[in-house]
Amino acid sequence: MNMTAKVKYFTDDQEKLARYGKAFSHPVRVFILDYLANNLDKCCYSGDMAEELPIARSTLSEHLKALKKAGLIQGEINPPFIKYCINRDNWLEARQLIDNFLKR
Repeated sequence: MNMTAKVKYFTDDQEKLARYGKAFSHPVRVFILDYLANNLDKCCYSGDMAEELPIARSTLSEHLKALKKAGLIQGEINPPFIKYCINRDNWLEARQLIDNFLKR
């Protein structure tokens, strides 16, 4: 059996930086992150953010899903509501990775 080992070209940090960068690649997601970062002492309901943005709730939901997938936010489900807040560990990691990258 001929098994070819998959060659990994990118470091873990490069992959994480790309994932975080993708999360920052849309103005709505930047708004959401800014909104949540300015409310670090509490989590926010998606409905609160929907009132601040001129987009459909379904569109907001897709952006929240992308940010959650990137690991920058976390959600707590309390039917029928979902509260979101910054994932502090990943937020700090993203900050450090971006800072180190831009210092080069």
